[in-house]
Formats: sequence, structure tokens, C-alpha cells
Amino acid sequence: MKPLLLALCLTLPAWGADVIVQGAPQLAAAFTAQNVTGTFVLYDLKANTQEVYNAKRAATRFIPASTFKIPNTIIGLETGAVKSVDEVLPYGGKPQWIKEWEHDMPLREALKLSAVPIYQELARRIGLERMQDKVKAFRYGNMEIGTVVDQFWLQGPLKISALEQVDFLARLVQGQLPAKPESLVAVKDITLRETSGTRELHYKTGWTGGSIKPQIGWLVGWVHSNEGDSTFALNIDMPSMEDAPKRLVVAKECLKTLGVFE
Repeated sequence: MKPLLLALCLTLPAWGADVIVQGAPQLAAAFTAQNVTGTFVLYDLKANTQEVYNAKRAATRFIPASTFKIPNTIIGLETGAVKSVDEVLPYGGKPQWIKEWEHDMPLREALKLSAVPIYQELARRIGLERMQDKVKAFRYGNMEIGTVVDQFWLQGPLKISALEQVDFLARLVQGQLPAKPESLVAVKDITLRETSGTRELHYKTGWTGGSIKPQIGWLVGWVHSNEGDSTFALNIDMPSMEDAPKRLVVAKECLKTLGVFE
């Protein structure tokens, strides 16, 4: 068995065992151009194939940071902690390191601004027991949330790999999560960021900043088109917020190289 296939067969979730995996060395140029180290995984749901750049890293779990806002939204809707993505939630009134976060807002806005205090409020409304039950039901990463309901996706113990990200998103896109269809439709609505012809680009960023080591930048999402859907996950070493724009630049170049979105 080839080294790439062996490595991924040892780390792919059981429910992804039939996926055909192939290396994508042609994506190296996208990372080199931005002088970053990382991984990229594309999961073509129609063909049931994955193209992987940097297989070892793709199988490595990291803290999800703000990419957890996707499942957090679904869980909030499913538990009734929030009535809709347009219900306004309080940010708490405290100074924030990003000034755009300093106002009450709905999840529709909070997801795009990646407003941490809004999603922490949502998590507290969900509560630890319900959150843990849903994270396990979603089979999200290592499924460990610890005892602090508004910190586990920012500081751990929750961790997830790029391979697990694309699998989770595939189940979301295909309606295979244990959630109401309207909850999934709402999340698809607020994650839409760009269109190109008939193709839609949905994504969420994340950064394990502060004192967390290693500092990882995430960008995960999917491309919806009439030809079929593809989920993807990128993570890079990101020691500073100055490198934040590189996540989207690298991800879009990878998608373009693979002929998925441009």
C-alpha cells in the first residue's frame, strides 16, 4: 500500500473508510507563494474522493477555534437556545480586542464577524450537558468539551483534524447530521460568502491565538454547485493575526487549482 493511503487509512474515521484518497502535491505552490506551512483537504462528495496536501498534518488534531461556530449554531437552534439566526444576543458589555464585537447582534452577523462573546453567550444558554450530548451525536473531532462550556473550542480540550472537518461538513451538507433540516438550511444560509456563476463558496475561519500553542489558522467550508458539492479544510501555522488574510488566499488558490471554485 502506498505511504499516503496507508497513513490516511490509519487515521480516517470509520464512516469515511470507503473514500478514495489521493495526494495533491500540486497544491504546494499555493502554500509556498504565501510562505506558510499547512495542509489542505478537498472532499468531492459525488465522486467520494479526497485530495490531500500534507497527509500527516491533515490527520493531526488541533483546537477548532472559531470554526466551531458552525456546529455551535446548529446546536443552538436544535436545543432552542436561540429561536433563529436573526435573534439578537447580548455581547456582555465588556471591552473586546476586536471593536466590531462590541455590540449585541444576531448569529447571522456574529458568524461573519467571528464574534466570540456572542457565541460564548450561545454556549452558556445551551449548557454543558446538552452541548456534550450534541458534540458526541455529531461525532465532532475528539468529542471532548471538558467542564467549561464557553471555552472548550478556544482553549481545548476539543480538537479536530482537517480530515475530520471535511467529514463533518460533508454530513452537514448532505443532511446526515442528527438535526432538523431547517437548522442545517439556516447554517448554509449564513455561511455563504461568495458566488461564482452558479457556484457558492461557504466558509468559516478560525485562529487558535493568544497563549495557545501551536497557533493555527483555519478556513473550512464547502463549494455548492449544480455538478455536486465539495467540502474542504485548510489549516496553516499562523503566529500572528497579520497572517490572517493568507488563509483565504491559500484556500482559494487550492480550490482554483483543483478546478472547484475561482
